[in-house]
Amino acid sequence: MGQAFDAAGFEVWITDVDQTALNGTPLGWHSHLCDASNEAEVALVFDAIAAAGGLDVLCANAGVAGPTALVEDVALADWQACVSVNLEGAFLASKYAAPLMKSAGCGAIVITSSTAGIYGYPNRAPYAAAKWGMIGLTKTLAMELGPFGIRCNAICPGAVEGPRMEGVLEREAVAKNMTRDAVYDGYAIGTSMRSFVEASDIANMAVFLGSDGARLVSGQVIAVDGHTENPDPKI
Repeated sequence: MGQAFDAAGFEVWITDVDQTALNGTPLGWHSHLCDASNEAEVALVFDAIAAAGGLDVLCANAGVAGPTALVEDVALADWQACVSVNLEGAFLASKYAAPLMKSAGCGAIVITSSTAGIYGYPNRAPYAAAKWGMIGLTKTLAMELGPFGIRCNAICPGAVEGPRMEGVLEREAVAKNMTRDAVYDGYAIGTSMRSFVEASDIANMAVFLGSDGARLVSGQVIAVDGHTENPDPKI
């Protein structure tokens, strides 16, 4: 995500809860250790952004996959941890971004939801509920902030190649007594384009939504997923 915005000429600020993920941050970027679900830590980051001159685009992209289990087997603590990072994280980032953008009279908020937030998904109740809630947050922010020249949209990625998805595949394979490859193929077969997406596909959409080319695009839920036909073709 950061590379795409950097290439588009934006000054990039990134946060992560893991310091190792911030090591090697490119020259000229700003990096902050921050738990997206910790309001005090989030507030400190936005104080620094305000001091540096303000904010044009917020990408609320922090997320965790949460547990893979039947709803009756999900521990409350696991539910809360998933919802806290995904939904509350997007809320907190938007809460502190809004005043900066209102002061500027413009801005764009891009929230990363998921196709799970459109269709739901079996064995992923905390994740689907959080991502569904993020779409409601997006619609509400578009209404609240539109009169101030601020846009808000949600991107809904499908299955994205990468380490986090590998964890999902492995856990789902165990939960459904399938092989990892069978689960992978099932995700791909469920889309019209028979494909996973790349992180760069999501980043490119985020850059577009933050650009002047999308100046009147707001309140939209945009799937980047190869067109999901069946969110769970494996059962």
